[in-house]
Amino acid sequence: MSTSSQPVGSELDTSGDEKIASPTRWANNLTAYLRRAPRQSLATLGRSAHLTAEVLRYSVIDIVRGRMPAQELVDQMWTLLKVTALPALLMAIPIGAEVSVQVGGIMNQVGANSLAGAASGLGVVGQGAPMAAGLLMSGAAASAIASDLGARSIREEIDAMRVMGVDPVERLVMPRFLAMITIAPVLCIIIVAAGVFAGLLISANVNGVVPGSFWQSFGAFATPVDLAFSVLKTLIFAAIVVLIASLRGLEAKGGPKGVANAVNASVVLSVFCIFMTNLLVSQLQMMFFPARLA
Repeated sequence: MSTSSQPVGSELDTSGDEKIASPTRWANNLTAYLRRAPRQSLATLGRSAHLTAEVLRYSVIDIVRGRMPAQELVDQMWTLLKVTALPALLMAIPIGAEVSVQVGGIMNQVGANSLAGAASGLGVVGQGAPMAAGLLMSGAAASAIASDLGARSIREEIDAMRVMGVDPVERLVMPRFLAMITIAPVLCIIIVAAGVFAGLLISANVNGVVPGSFWQSFGAFATPVDLAFSVLKTLIFAAIVVLIASLRGLEAKGGPKGVANAVNASVVLSVFCIFMTNLLVSQLQMMFFPARLA
């Protein structure tokens, strides 16, 4: 009869040690992550601030010296407008229709159909248009910018430009920044116009609202200040989207997987920053420009 040299119950002891060590290892990993994440976040914020300063500096210098790459700027404007204009129109129609349908049912119950235009003014102009434009830019424009710059990074084109003495921020990021800033108000106006007219059609044909009453209440509640803040929000969202997508694209590493991760990160971070910025700007608007009848 053969006897094993391993003591009885050693397997139970080993598995028990592994069960004890597993929570300990998990706790150590969590502690290391909590120590590492704040430093990485601060470093990312620092690089973002540096990229923002460089883009603004090159924008001013190139405009003053007359070295603005006009052809590159026009090409980027056309490229970004192609991927955002039609989706903006398609997003604006259901936004305006949804506001009219949801608010119209309540107003029918309280007998205030004449205020349907006010709902479109406050909903579409104040919040719907800038948020739709921001989400559209974060989905379409950010992915296009991050994928383009990320592909250049993994092919080492960015490093080659630096070796030749060409700053990629001036050559690649700055034209995209100015192009997005230029087309952002256009997207906002497209969404506002399409959303309001969609709300008018739904209100007049479904809820029986007189068009004159719609426009009267719309003009009473939607002031030029609301439109100005809507365009301002869209401009801020455009700057945020371009800077985040450019930073992620320039720092892409690891082949095609790195480009995919850069695109995913740029879209997610852009959406998060857009929601937080919209909350902040809306609060400032309510503090200094409270809603009132025009």
